Amino acid sequence: MRISSRAQRIEPFYVMEVAKAASALAAEVARSEAPMIFLNIGEPDFTAPPLVQEAACKAIHDGMTHYTQATGMLALRERISDWYLQRFNVQVPASRIVVTAGASAALQLACLALIETGDEILMPDPSYPCNRHFVSAADGTAVLIPTTADERFQLSADKVQSAWGDKTRGVLLASPSNPTGTSIHPDELRRIHSVVSHKGGITLVDEIYLGLSYDPQYGQTALSLDEDIISINSFSKYFNMTGWRLGWMVVPERIVPVIERLAQNLFICPSTISQYAALACFESDSIAEYERRRAEFKARRDYFIPALNALGLTVPVMPDGAFYAWADCTAACKKLGEKFGNDASVKDSWDLAFEIMKRAHVAVTPGRDFGVADTHNFIRFSTASSMPQLQSAIERLKALLS
Repeated sequence: MRISSRAQRIEPFYVMEVAKAASALAAEVARSEAPMIFLNIGEPDFTAPPLVQEAACKAIHDGMTHYTQATGMLALRERISDWYLQRFNVQVPASRIVVTAGASAALQLACLALIETGDEILMPDPSYPCNRHFVSAADGTAVLIPTTADERFQLSADKVQSAWGDKTRGVLLASPSNPTGTSIHPDELRRIHSVVSHKGGITLVDEIYLGLSYDPQYGQTALSLDEDIISINSFSKYFNMTGWRLGWMVVPERIVPVIERLAQNLFICPSTISQYAALACFESDSIAEYERRRAEFKARRDYFIPALNALGLTVPVMPDGAFYAWADCTAACKKLGEKFGNDASVKDSWDLAFEIMKRAHVAVTPGRDFGVADTHNFIRFSTASSMPQLQSAIERLKALLS
């Protein structure tokens, strides 16, 4: 059976490949004194709050499980619109909001609607691997532009201007970013969008971690800049609904019919039960709980990043959002190579991730997924686990690297 060239272009999602190895080892050490600690997957340890769970159960009990509009229930789109006004003081009409089967579906819809075969989309290196694969699946080409710690691992307007070519269609940014947890300063984002607009291109911004922002100067939606910016968001991260597979996108009014037509054919509609549940996300009690959890995520960051730095796993830019630590592991690779000699070949973050998994029973993510420039020297930790788990992980890493 012939496999399409499109499918063959998509590389494995190495985050999940490492996760499979970690899960296999976890089963072996589950009853040991050091069961596996998972700091590799970007999934909150919190689940949906009580009101959200109750809303889902009520929808099932009441038989509210039929198809909705492809763009999502109007009531939910209006709730999201209200959230933008209350949270960010930005007016986003419900008519511009499309509810989707997760942020992944939103990105797929955006790429299919806007990218022609051969179009190039500029993205920072490092960045979330699936985003570039969405571009590839739409027969476009993701062009990764190396970034530095001084740039907060984000694109600049100057780099966008310099990299823009005849085939360039636009930019795909993430703020805050996975894997770095860093955001683009609003002033720089404004300059980037000005360059893109002048070129007649598209500015697509992944904002799925925006609710988990810890610094007011960065915690602003790109939608405040221009109605032509396309924003992708999700109920997975801030709203703790990962497996519910629900997200949304905000697009210019004129392309809503295009997105709707694609969504009708590809997805029919987002999960109806998840949509009814998501209505309860915006109740005052739920928001209060989400804010408590956001403070907990910040406390974890404030503990974990300095602890990593003390171990020589240097995080060059303090994350201002999300729940990741993007750590330079060059010194740690050298130290482990010297410590175990012929028993360990630790050339880069891929080798280091498996050594940490095997010797300390801590699962982490090597930088291999996130780009090509310098990512082999970086390793990503997720701080979405509980504080006791993070403390135990630091103690194990300390023992390993001493």
